[in-house]
Amino acid sequence: MILLLRAVFIAVNAVFSLLFFLKISLMAGVIACVASVAVSLVLIIAIEYVSHSFSARTLVAAVLGLLVGLGLGHMFMLLITSMPLEFISRNTPLIATLCYYLTGFGMMMFLIIKGEEIALIDKIVPKPSDDEHEKGVAYKILDTSVIIDGRIADICDTGFIEGILVIPNFVLNELQMIADSADSIKRNRGRRGLDILNKMQKDHSIVVKISDIDFKDVPDVDAKLVKLAKVMKAKVITNDFNLNKVAEFHGVKVLNINQLSNSLKPIVLPGEDMRVLLLKEGKDANQAIGYLDDGTMVVVENGRKRLNNDVDVTVTSVLQTTAGRMIFARLKEE
Repeated sequence: MILLLRAVFIAVNAVFSLLFFLKISLMAGVIACVASVAVSLVLIIAIEYVSHSFSARTLVAAVLGLLVGLGLGHMFMLLITSMPLEFISRNTPLIATLCYYLTGFGMMMFLIIKGEEIALIDKIVPKPSDDEHEKGVAYKILDTSVIIDGRIADICDTGFIEGILVIPNFVLNELQMIADSADSIKRNRGRRGLDILNKMQKDHSIVVKISDIDFKDVPDVDAKLVKLAKVMKAKVITNDFNLNKVAEFHGVKVLNINQLSNSLKPIVLPGEDMRVLLLKEGKDANQAIGYLDDGTMVVVENGRKRLNNDVDVTVTSVLQTTAGRMIFARLKEE
């Protein structure tokens, strides 16, 4: 559409210039036509430069300030010319030029600088709210690990994640390679990831976009994800600890599903009692290990003798690690 408007603008100017100057001579018409095309191109470049360099609010403030300034300048001139002074009558054109220039330029600069505080400009060009701004850039890119994990689909169903979920083509290609792997475990993981994507695309409450943007000069998928996130000003959703650190180093915001899961686990304090099934031996002598319903590991001192039994324990300490949380406890009967 913009290309069409440019062409129409140049063509109309060229035709009218040619027809107007043909009355003088054919050569004058041709020169005028070529000159009008050149002037039209310069005008288009200038207009597009201003449009891309300045916001609509700034342009409106500048035009409004210029009009107000010229109006004030005219009022000042009426006041000045009403004074019966010979100096004024002799230099009216110079005084008028200075008056209009100073008031017009001064009011234009004032409104550009103070435009954010003037309600009239807000009525002409409403200021976008923070919520609208966030909605405008609410892209979230999924990496391979979080798709295979599958919990992202359940989280989206709850409505906690808003915006558009972006699946890059190079991530889809990696999933396809995993799904076609000779290793049965990898193959099942890849197929699970593809099934999760199909489920999310069929869910009308989730907006999924496939991105064709690729970076052929970057061989690593994680590096491509970080670069794409910077281009789209998006966040990356992942389970990959290393990708998390690399993305944060590059200034890309990361949503880590494992961190979300850990933060949602119930708080356990030393001295609290709980019941746990001891499933296996621990590393140290007499230790036994059990798990809570949310997968949290519980290490019980002197619990080896009660393996494969439900026991009551008292929490002695809680250790938070990057991999999750560990609870240390002792048998309550002790």
